[in-house]
Amino acid sequence: MDQNPQLNQPRHRPVFRRKPLWIASTLVVGGLALAGCSAVAQTATDTTSESSSTTASASTASTAGDAIITASTGSEDATTTQETIADTTAAVEAFLATLSDEQVEAVTYDYDDETKTTSWSNFPVTFVERAGLNLAELTDEQQEAAMAVLEALLSDDAYATVTAIMGGDQYLLENSSTTETSLGQYYIAFFGDASDTDAYAVQFGGHHLGINADLNGSENAITFAPTHLGVQPAVYTNEDGEEVQPFDAIYTDAFAFYGSLTAEQQATLTSGDVTFCAPGDTCEYESGAGLSGADLTDEQKELLLELIANWAGMADEETTETELAEIEATLDETVIAWSGETTYDMSTGDGISFSISGPNVYLAFQAQSGSAGADVEGVSTSGWGHVHTIYRDPSNDYANSVEQQAATGGMGGGAPGGEMPSGEPPADGEAPSGAAAEGS
Repeated sequence: MDQNPQLNQPRHRPVFRRKPLWIASTLVVGGLALAGCSAVAQTATDTTSESSSTTASASTASTAGDAIITASTGSEDATTTQETIADTTAAVEAFLATLSDEQVEAVTYDYDDETKTTSWSNFPVTFVERAGLNLAELTDEQQEAAMAVLEALLSDDAYATVTAIMGGDQYLLENSSTTETSLGQYYIAFFGDASDTDAYAVQFGGHHLGINADLNGSENAITFAPTHLGVQPAVYTNEDGEEVQPFDAIYTDAFAFYGSLTAEQQATLTSGDVTFCAPGDTCEYESGAGLSGADLTDEQKELLLELIANWAGMADEETTETELAEIEATLDETVIAWSGETTYDMSTGDGISFSISGPNVYLAFQAQSGSAGADVEGVSTSGWGHVHTIYRDPSNDYANSVEQQAATGGMGGGAPGGEMPSGEPPADGEAPSGAAAEGS
């Protein structure tokens, strides 16, 4: 598969420095440079690679970093749903133990509190208030404990992708023309009491990230629906001179699926209707026209599931297999549509958009046609360089614990005619993410 010719270096682990405070204390304290995860935030793959794997890895960790991560999680990565729930529950309890009574009250909500549905968005945190505690306002110890929750919950690959997304926001804050000073700020909240048996949810997010993970030990289930992953820019250089590309694995899987199709299938795929349900808004889950899952070969279905796993499979192997099995069961009723480029070459065109809509999965990937005021000389912050995605489960959003509330006050739900929602516009000038034609 063709890759960006400018990205030929092996993948490296992202390394973050001081600004803002939470990044320093979480990722650099005592030599911790994201070194605890065995996978890396995706940087470029070899241009000759034909791989359709979900991610590549590198092992450039420092010994000190590995020791700190091991100490914070207490074990190697979980491989079963129960292990993930147990590890995450322990990490949540350890984090809560670092907080004052007032902070505990601020970070915890009832399991069925509707705030769960209204406090995540693809807008900056200055425009849409997030639930819970701002990591930037926590102590070093508290910040490290908060990130340990994410590390316990996520697979190495997912954790690397998430931290690379966060690093991209920090890169924009330090290097772009944006006036959005809240870039790099992330919030954490819990809905319900952390437990190995009872259901509870972990919410974590900021501008280009919104994770809603529901964990239920009694049902042996974890779901990440809904989740918002975004990226801007597509590629950036961290302070150690390493190129970081958070969505490389996603692009690799997307183009592996596209490349597996016949010319006739590709024509059907690209003539379809790409839909986009904005993060934090109600959805109709309209599939429109496109390529039906029933028209795919077994190999093509497997490649499509590997692409979906970048969102649905963010935890351990067992959880991923369970989620993908449910999606696969109705894959014949699922419709896929695609627009934009047909080769993975970021040096040309304006990126890609696609949607995957079925009874058990809704996934939308949308290239944004503007920089939202976050311009960096020589770096693409539009099209390939600015992407918003949304993953939802029409049959099981929030594990059916609460019903999604309609977006208000600029939640990123496309207002009629693409108009700006009422209220003060986002500080970085970002418009609502509605129909793909608006490209916000």
